[in-house]
Amino acid sequence: MDDDERKETRDAFHELVNMKSAELERWLASEQSRNAGQAEEGGESTGHASGRRILEILRTRKGDLSDDDHQHMRKVVGYVRRHLAQRPSGDVRDTRWRYSLMNWGHDPLA
Repeated sequence: MDDDERKETRDAFHELVNMKSAELERWLASEQSRNAGQAEEGGESTGHASGRRILEILRTRKGDLSDDDHQHMRKVVGYVRRHLAQRPSGDVRDTRWRYSLMNWGHDPLA
């Protein structure tokens, strides 16, 4: 990934990840967060694990981000964009759709 791609990825990531790290950390500690998304039998959901990784990225200085970090940011951007396009009708405040997005660092009600 060249410097332009890294910048484009970081910009999109920071535009879509609209939860602050402290807010995301509190959310990930909640029962609702742990129950959102798909998980292997009794294991952690993909979204919850991604949320923990997002926290690490948010706490890392731009110059210290690895190619792997940038790849994860790209994955987050793709996930959030796809799921925003699938917004259900009605009040989404207490839905698995919203909770799943929040695990990926995006609160659609923010």
